[in-house]
Amino acid sequence: MWSTTKVMSEEQRRYELQLMFDHPAFNELLQTAMKVVGLMRVEDLAYSLLSMVKLGVPQRSRVIHTFLRTCQDKLNDFDERSLSVLASTLEHMEDNPNVDALKQGMRLVVEFRLPGINSVMALQTMMRMLGKDAPLGLKRKLEAKALSMTDQFSLPNTHYMISTMASMGFYSRPILDVCSKKITENLHGTPFSRLYSVLQSCTELHYRNMDLLTGIADYVLSTLDVWTKKQVLLFLSVFESLAFCPTALMEAFAEWIIANPDVLTLKDLLCVLRVYSSLNYDLQNHRQLFLDSLSQALDTYLPKMTGSELLKSVYWLCLLGHFPSAPLEQLLRSSTLDQFGSTAPKLLQNQEKMFQTVDLCLRLDRPPLPRPLTVLPSVLGDPVSFKSPPPWLLESLHSMLRDQADITLQEMVVVENFYLIDCVITKPLPNQTSATEASSCAGEKSSLAESSQRIAVICAPRSGFCCGTNPRGPLAVKIRHLKILGYSPVLVTQKELQSVSEEKRMEFLRGLLFPEQHRSDIGTPLEQLGS
Repeated sequence: MWSTTKVMSEEQRRYELQLMFDHPAFNELLQTAMKVVGLMRVEDLAYSLLSMVKLGVPQRSRVIHTFLRTCQDKLNDFDERSLSVLASTLEHMEDNPNVDALKQGMRLVVEFRLPGINSVMALQTMMRMLGKDAPLGLKRKLEAKALSMTDQFSLPNTHYMISTMASMGFYSRPILDVCSKKITENLHGTPFSRLYSVLQSCTELHYRNMDLLTGIADYVLSTLDVWTKKQVLLFLSVFESLAFCPTALMEAFAEWIIANPDVLTLKDLLCVLRVYSSLNYDLQNHRQLFLDSLSQALDTYLPKMTGSELLKSVYWLCLLGHFPSAPLEQLLRSSTLDQFGSTAPKLLQNQEKMFQTVDLCLRLDRPPLPRPLTVLPSVLGDPVSFKSPPPWLLESLHSMLRDQADITLQEMVVVENFYLIDCVITKPLPNQTSATEASSCAGEKSSLAESSQRIAVICAPRSGFCCGTNPRGPLAVKIRHLKILGYSPVLVTQKELQSVSEEKRMEFLRGLLFPEQHRSDIGTPLEQLGS
């Protein structure tokens, strides 16, 4: 019955299954199955349970629980194939005492028989069934077994193994690297579903393999005509989740949008705005045409957009440094702002942050709008809370500047009640160097800005950057605004600098803060991040 329904369309399958369930012989079949279950071979037992679950027999029914208890009794007799089928069944079953007991029993059996497993697919099926609840020790044994079988991995095995690791919540870089290498070398002809599943699994595991990501992005670009608009958007969306900027692909898709802005649905438009603003991709010569095309498409959807959709759109456009008047005016109308108060007594924290960013952009970027616009204080929320700078950074800076009488160091400087600068170093301008940009809107003393340079040292998390060195949207707009306010931003990253010796850290910081006196010879990644 299951084999018959597998080849049917979804609509036909629902109709046929209903006929089966309504037929009086079906209940008799289940009654007979319960009577003979104790006489079944383990292979038939496993396949019968799988078939009933797949057919949709209620998982709380007596027949299902009878089969589950019989599987527990005969578990030691199950061979590799039967265990694999049973694991596949349990993966699709809801938790209940019998399922949990059977899973626990299978953990013990799998661990005991692990050295004798010869099938990659069987191993993967069992790994998925054991899932995230498997003890770490057992996961390590499964990892060792999988590594011993890598020479048997087919291309489908490598795709499935990455999603299997995600289903276990287990990050094994050796396995992931082996699979990534094989996938990268065999991208041609890989269907969308497999590539997308691999990328989604990488996102869940926080695994970023630049060769794999670059290879997939280049492959999608070279075969762009075979993918639908939705598929390309899904690729871009998952790349954004991985903080990977596929520059050539984003350039090509931007050109497509410029030529076809009217075919973007509202969902498409929101995805494009999120991806391009988050990855902070510089479109260079296409920038204005691209942004104008997005604004044109956005204007057609304004009457039907919810307040939340409108806020996200305006926020993402502000990150891109683009300020179309129509969506801004609609967002800041009292009727739109009232929607946020009516849905909840207090705005969500991310919504408050979006409004605060929009407010800052209007005040600092000063876009040329038909009429002045302001964000009402009622949606700006409470002042942002800040974390103290890392102690190692403060210690290194104090040590480095101890003998510099003409240089001052300030810790935890808050600008515009929104941006935290971990440290501000004020030093006299070097000879033959022009003063940094000054902005009167910040209320800073112009005499100080004209005679000295204010260096804003920002310790940014790795999540603030794309793979490589490009700051992502929120960090990029922070840098943009600090420059407007007369600061010279200098970025350092905690993970890289915290892991090096004090001597190398000091050498690197000197190269950033006093480039006219010193050139850092520390590793290339740190130099790039600093620049």
